[in-house]
Amino acid sequence: MVYSASGVDLDTNKIRDWRSIVTLIVFIVTSKYFVVVTLPVFFQLVSLMKFSFDQDVVVLFPFKIPLYFPRPLVHGLVDTLASLRIIARRQHEQKDASTWVRMEFPVNFITAPLIADLFLLAILAIGRKEVYGGTIDSDKIEPIAIMAFFITLAYIAISIDASGLIRYLAFKVLQKGGKVGHKLFLYLYLFFFGLGTFVGNDPIILSGTAFLAYMTRVSSNIIHPRAWIYTQFAVANIASATLVSSNPTNLVLAGAFSIKFIVYTANMIVPVFVTALVLFPFLLYIIFADESLIPISIKMHELSEEAKAKPPVNPNIPHARGTAEEEEKKNNNVGGDDSKLLSLEEIMNPFLDKRGATAGGVIMALTLTCILVINAMKEFIGDQPVFYVTAPAAFLMLCWDISQGWLHRKETREIARKGRTEVMLARAHQEIMDEDARKGVRPNSLSEKSGKSTQKDTAGLLIQSHHGDGSGEDRIEPYPPPSEEKSAQDLEGRISQKLQSQKPQGPATLVSVFKNGRTWMHETFPTVTAVATHLPLALVPFALAMFVLVQALVTKGWVAVFAYGWDHWVLKTGTVGAIGGMAFLSVILCNFAGTNIGTTILLCRVIQSWMAIHDQEGVDFISDRTFWATVYSMALGVNYGAFSIAFSGSLAGLLWRDILARKHIRVRELEFARVNLPIIAICMVVGCLILVGEVYIVRDDNKPYSLD
Repeated sequence: MVYSASGVDLDTNKIRDWRSIVTLIVFIVTSKYFVVVTLPVFFQLVSLMKFSFDQDVVVLFPFKIPLYFPRPLVHGLVDTLASLRIIARRQHEQKDASTWVRMEFPVNFITAPLIADLFLLAILAIGRKEVYGGTIDSDKIEPIAIMAFFITLAYIAISIDASGLIRYLAFKVLQKGGKVGHKLFLYLYLFFFGLGTFVGNDPIILSGTAFLAYMTRVSSNIIHPRAWIYTQFAVANIASATLVSSNPTNLVLAGAFSIKFIVYTANMIVPVFVTALVLFPFLLYIIFADESLIPISIKMHELSEEAKAKPPVNPNIPHARGTAEEEEKKNNNVGGDDSKLLSLEEIMNPFLDKRGATAGGVIMALTLTCILVINAMKEFIGDQPVFYVTAPAAFLMLCWDISQGWLHRKETREIARKGRTEVMLARAHQEIMDEDARKGVRPNSLSEKSGKSTQKDTAGLLIQSHHGDGSGEDRIEPYPPPSEEKSAQDLEGRISQKLQSQKPQGPATLVSVFKNGRTWMHETFPTVTAVATHLPLALVPFALAMFVLVQALVTKGWVAVFAYGWDHWVLKTGTVGAIGGMAFLSVILCNFAGTNIGTTILLCRVIQSWMAIHDQEGVDFISDRTFWATVYSMALGVNYGAFSIAFSGSLAGLLWRDILARKHIRVRELEFARVNLPIIAICMVVGCLILVGEVYIVRDDNKPYSLD
């Protein structure tokens, strides 16, 4: 059973080698890391009657490995770095400090595959061939080119998001929907689907999730945001299956089988749109049919005319809202009206950089058009890497962002300076209040008035007080009367001491210079810094490491074994079985094989080996209908699999969870699986049924496949 076709090695005897066995074990262990929470969730779902959905689930993802080093060794290294002025000098420690210093090594979606690759290199299980194939090129899959395309296009999409366009459009949709719950739910559903089709799921997750968290908070009769946030997450990932450029999984798949971008969309658009069409009534009338989730009439808190008249705050500028963010965090814990007021300002008075949004929209439209044209003409001009288009476009967008930042640097620096000063004063004042409370000292009348923040000017202290009189308005207190002049001076002195103690002590170091430089960049070029912060750069080392791992399975014979197993399944079940089997595998493996990226890489290699099997003499050909049914059912599965059992089904799921956590909405693993199971079941059944009809209409079962 030794044959090689199209550069694919089909020697299954290699799996008997000990290095091959170790390679498979390493891959399983690495993939198992991504689902250490999936198994307990699965077992709990099997025993639904015995578990409460409100209980905590033990989550081991990600985790850290404790490492212990001798304290003298650590101190020597720290002192050496400090003497070189790389870091600050260490503070004196207590005499009873232990002889060992504990440090923690993070095991996450970046380090786990990288460690696995390094281990396989160390035991010579993989070498130059696997590393080259997993990073540069192997069997029509070019990992570096795919990552370059995705990152450069992502810069343009996230820059559009940083301009405030997505949140502003969501605000307009909110106004259009009004207070009719079902109408607003429909409008937001269509909005997220339409926008996600063109810009991908990441920008929708970044802005849309925060918007819904604020919107549901300021509504008095939306008891739980479940319906809104789960719908948004599902719709964003469904929409991302439409265009090749919307998801890196689509890029891998299109490259592996030489699919033209326009052909991919032509085959996927009907299953995706019908899925979205059928899913909506299920969500509204069955899955989330609860007045506490989607009320018939939504009661929103009103924003005052004074607040509406305020200029919107650019969230990209550091400390642009002053102490508002800290007040929001504080009040979220008790559900105060202050928190709702601040949230209401976020959604009802959104920031929009009109020129930046226009520039980004034009660049994105031209980029996508050029990509489609060049990809469609590759028979005449050759197969050109698509990042040849996206890289210059991203550079143009970067130049625009830099130029706008430099032109408005005085304004943004001043906003950041004022906000930073306000935050520092508020923190110093709060520390003083806490110290007095611990000592049992009753606050003086001046301190009692300064409940929100303290501001200092050249003449003395001004106390900005937020009174609980129901007016919701901030007032500036007058200068303290003569009877309180001494108290004011004492308070001012203590605050000055606190501010002085917060300043860095000692000479400048490389770390402090870097920190100051980062602050300068953030205040001078807020858009560029915000985009760079949200760029999915972590996807690059993760994806490349997963490419190498899968390439190791290819060269060690395991992918050939999987391909023979898949071939037997298709021979037994035919085209319908190929669609159902690949759809099931792709959704499940998204949770077990290193997110939907790892699943796409693995399954593409399996299908390529399946193609090679049928290139052998005497083996029946794969029909055009069965082959493309398999490929496009995998496309459905790896996109829809993002909303299935575990957050680790996709990197977007991890991002979605983290954003919600920052907005004080905690989504548990068991709840994630329980809510998504009926959604993914409906989506996959509908999508696969439409795909069955599509391939039986447009594909021939009596001729061999040919790459589009």
